[in-house]
Amino acid sequence: MLDTINQILLISMSDIIIGRQQILDHELKIYAYELLFRGADFDIADPENGTRATNQIITDTLLEVGLNNIVGSHKAFINFTTQNILEKTPLHLPKDRIVIEILEDIKIDKKVIDNVRDFSNKGYIIALDDFIFTKEWQPLVEIADIVKIDVMAMSMPDIKALIAKLKPFNVKCLAEKVETHTAFLQLEELGCDFFQGYFFSKPNLVEGKRIGVNQLAAIKLLTTISKAKVDFNEITAIIAQDVGLSYKLLHYINASFFGLPRQIQSIQHAISCLGLKEVRRWTSIVTLASLSDKPTVILENALICARMCEQIALLLHENAEQFFMIGMLAHIDGLLDIALAEALKQLPLEEAIVNALLYKQGIAGETLKCVIDFEQWQISGEPFKNISKQQIGAIYLEAISWTEGVLNNIN
Repeated sequence: MLDTINQILLISMSDIIIGRQQILDHELKIYAYELLFRGADFDIADPENGTRATNQIITDTLLEVGLNNIVGSHKAFINFTTQNILEKTPLHLPKDRIVIEILEDIKIDKKVIDNVRDFSNKGYIIALDDFIFTKEWQPLVEIADIVKIDVMAMSMPDIKALIAKLKPFNVKCLAEKVETHTAFLQLEELGCDFFQGYFFSKPNLVEGKRIGVNQLAAIKLLTTISKAKVDFNEITAIIAQDVGLSYKLLHYINASFFGLPRQIQSIQHAISCLGLKEVRRWTSIVTLASLSDKPTVILENALICARMCEQIALLLHENAEQFFMIGMLAHIDGLLDIALAEALKQLPLEEAIVNALLYKQGIAGETLKCVIDFEQWQISGEPFKNISKQQIGAIYLEAISWTEGVLNNIN
């Protein structure tokens, strides 16, 4: 893990800040990630800079960070400019790991069409970004595998008409900027195959719904173990009341992820080996994972958020354990399909924590907002509390790597 972190921290010295956004299928399972990138000192919207940025992200993802550390076993959608296509830049990347995403402002001519056809013939998946059907795009539609539709830029009737127009072609439709569950269901019914946006992390609110008894007990455990003065006996007693939770925790701690020299046989043994602080953290993760049968992607986002809040807290010399819990609880509404304010009313939380979660108040709330903004790719050029965007980008990539290790050991 240390080698991975050291590799990832190299990104902070780069001109590029890397992010990603999930692309999901009908079952809300991750199909791929779109890689996002920003320049520290140039505008990527400029075609020349866009080409430079794409070339840089290829260097960063393959040579410095490693594609697997960013997208795991999934595919990566990468934007390519006209110049990238003409230079055949995609051929430097493995065809089984990437999707060539052709930007909407590409200059279409015979050379571009021939090169895209060559990519397809070599086995690369081709996606057309922010697609609007015009005559000049038809040669690329005939080659493409995926068409991305910006649902915020079109009405539902227009989307329906576009999907109908695409029926004769052998393409799948990817709806991007999907913000609500209602929109997701409508787009699925219209025939979209993949979905991109933040709808999956938001609660699908059911009027009058309250947290279930078992869920409430789990969340109370989550808050109890995060208290500053909770002791070993109290944690052991709480966990011992749930045989399933005890088994999951021990199974999790015994995973090679922790690198412990011998098998853990009891909660007491776990605390003696790992320390109270670490057992608190792992108990909170396993507890959160047991709260819902929602798609793993929601838990993934919660853990990335929690880890980022914790790591920023360390740089700020703040309470890292508390920031970690706040980062996790920020996603609890999506896990439970209940409004965040309603969920927090049922928990014994300090007022400062509630204010941080609901109103982004205090240093913890400001940190949470910074993390959420980065996750949603709302990045300004200003540092956060003297922490540069490059440092936050490095923390984000480390959080992805850490979260992958965690999720690989949760059953």
